[in-house]
Amino acid sequence: MTAVLLVIHVLVCIALVTVILMQRSEGGALGIGDGGGFMSARGAGNALTKATAILAAIFFINSVLLTVLQSEGGGGPSLIDRIQQREQTAPAPITTPAPAPTPTQPATPTVPLNN
Repeated sequence: MTAVLLVIHVLVCIALVTVILMQRSEGGALGIGDGGGFMSARGAGNALTKATAILAAIFFINSVLLTVLQSEGGGGPSLIDRIQQREQTAPAPITTPAPAPTPTQPATPTVPLNN
């Protein structure tokens, strides 16, 4: 069931991006344009606008269904849970202490200093 919903989700995403890119630009940001918009008479009847709304609704419903299926145990544990479990069950690595550094004599200047 999850695999079918994932395939539908990918197809809806591709269709949603395509429909959004096919829409006509309204002239920039902040609503500056020729007076048309989502709530105008011309915008509300536009087929691309309706298709965008339908695809967006399908996208949200599909997202919720995938979340519900995952939370009910339809899938395995999450990646973070698996990593934490692996870290808890893995033996600690054996480390050997590094040898203590030997103190060295400060280097004497080879050129005499003239004061």
